Amino acid sequence: MERQETMDPTMFDRLNVGIFQCRVGPGKGFLQANKTFLKMLGYSKKDVLNGMTFDDLIVDKKDKQRLLSNLKKNGKIVLSETTFQTKKNKILWVTLSAHLIKKNGRAKTIEGIIQRLPSARGFHDKVSNGIDPLQTFLDSIPDAIYFKDRKNQITRVNKFYADGFGGKMEKIIGKTDFDFFPHEQAKQMFYDDNYVLRTGKSIVGKIEKSLLPNGTWNQVITTKVPIYDSDGKITGTMGITRDMTAQANLERERYTMVLNALMVLGKALEMRDPYTQSHARDVGEIAIEIGRAMKFDDEKLLRLKIAAELHDLGKISIPLDILIKPGKLSDLEYRIIKEHTNNCYNLVKDIEFPFPLAEIIYQHHERMDGSGYPRGLKGNQIAKEARILAVSDVLEAMTHHRPYRAALGIKKAAEELKQGYGTKYDSKIVAVALKLIKQNKGKPFWKNSQSLTAND
Repeated sequence: MERQETMDPTMFDRLNVGIFQCRVGPGKGFLQANKTFLKMLGYSKKDVLNGMTFDDLIVDKKDKQRLLSNLKKNGKIVLSETTFQTKKNKILWVTLSAHLIKKNGRAKTIEGIIQRLPSARGFHDKVSNGIDPLQTFLDSIPDAIYFKDRKNQITRVNKFYADGFGGKMEKIIGKTDFDFFPHEQAKQMFYDDNYVLRTGKSIVGKIEKSLLPNGTWNQVITTKVPIYDSDGKITGTMGITRDMTAQANLERERYTMVLNALMVLGKALEMRDPYTQSHARDVGEIAIEIGRAMKFDDEKLLRLKIAAELHDLGKISIPLDILIKPGKLSDLEYRIIKEHTNNCYNLVKDIEFPFPLAEIIYQHHERMDGSGYPRGLKGNQIAKEARILAVSDVLEAMTHHRPYRAALGIKKAAEELKQGYGTKYDSKIVAVALKLIKQNKGKPFWKNSQSLTAND
């Protein structure tokens, strides 16, 4: 489960760019401005919030008309150079980016960013001499930042990005992700870039695994946004990628510790009732084979195995004489047995896992037609993993000895699945299980399966 972090409200005051928000239309004026914005223009917060407008700041009348017209037409201004007037009537060259925010179809506010430039002449002189203020700014950021054109070719990167690929810009500019990453990984990046180019929608906070040039994998979080020209047309994309490997490893360690604690409870159950826990392990092996046949990746297979091995953990609170009773259970005893789903759910529901473990366990006795328990869920209301566990549970239970009867064999188990095809059990999962049985010549297909561990 991912955690959403709250942004520090003072962060905007620490940024080296001016940030502002102002009203448009009746009552227009500034609503907010960060410290950098006020310092650049020489104003106090009281000055800005008492009657001053966005229009008042732009010096050149033609520039003002152009910018406001562009904002009204396209809803945005992107990296446009202009001049602002300071409190002491000095000229300040800035790059301006702004968005028009609407509510109920009507323009309400303008939100924007300004960055100071030395002067029009001085700026171009410095660029021509190889000093690029924007590049200097990008190089100060400890995240990988990169710009691409409409062909997804890299047009600019910051120092952090370049250092990850040997530090030589000339070997990066003009290349694509296919020149640096494994094909499947680059293919997904290419797809994401084209999505942003095609739709104009940003991809925010996508968690990915990335293969580094040194052969190691890291976990990153990536945001990609469209870049527009002065006419409002998308000319490329900008991406920001942050390495989250250390945080991911800490979360993985916490997750493993919790999982190990639950496995200890499983061992305790095994000491009390060896049948129940060996049943859970075998259900896990069956579920893994079905999952593989359904093209589950390694992460999904591991989650399936964990759910299987813990699905009967709630039986630890069931009286032992009921669990191992050799004869038929009474109605009361059967109701007590059925409580194991609630018991296990209550045991794990408040523990954070990166997948819905508690729900999968809670649902493993639900049936497609609503005849299961404890909630009588139907069809797609039941998690796919729980539907796999239901089929796996039947196969294991009917092919092994139980305290109250001898093993019925795989033929009888297959007949049960056929009778419940599409009614009690998911038809696609039953079809996969029956196919695996046939491929294994009518013998249990899970006996020689490869196992997974919680550390895989």
